[in-house]
Amino acid sequence: MRQDKMSRISENILAFRRENGLSQEALAEKIGVSRQTVAKWEAGESTPDLALAAELAAVFGISIDRLAGKNANGGKYIFGAVKIGERGQISIPKKCREVFGLQAGDYLMVLGDIDRGIAMMKLSDDMYRFDEGSDEE
Repeated sequence: MRQDKMSRISENILAFRRENGLSQEALAEKIGVSRQTVAKWEAGESTPDLALAAELAAVFGISIDRLAGKNANGGKYIFGAVKIGERGQISIPKKCREVFGLQAGDYLMVLGDIDRGIAMMKLSDDMYRFDEGSDEE
């Protein structure tokens, strides 16, 4: 089990480092360790201690749980409150846009259940289309 956890952490360090466009040396400089230390983490020969794991997570803009390959919240998030504008518009919080890959021009389906509340779902291009000239309210 310990080896499996080490493998996940090492794979994640490598993946997040590459995703962030960092060399081993650049990452090492950001957190104050040697390039060889980063190489050992990525090879699964060792793991960062808690303080260094927190620094890695901060550099990558993720949680320590995500660095370790866990989703402690079970995929459920609270992104914060938003205020509805005069025409019903809302601003989707940045973290929500990042988690769900939302970008300008994407479509969201708004769903409602009188007992459970409102939900939104990102639509793929082939799921739903409507006349962009109409004012859907």
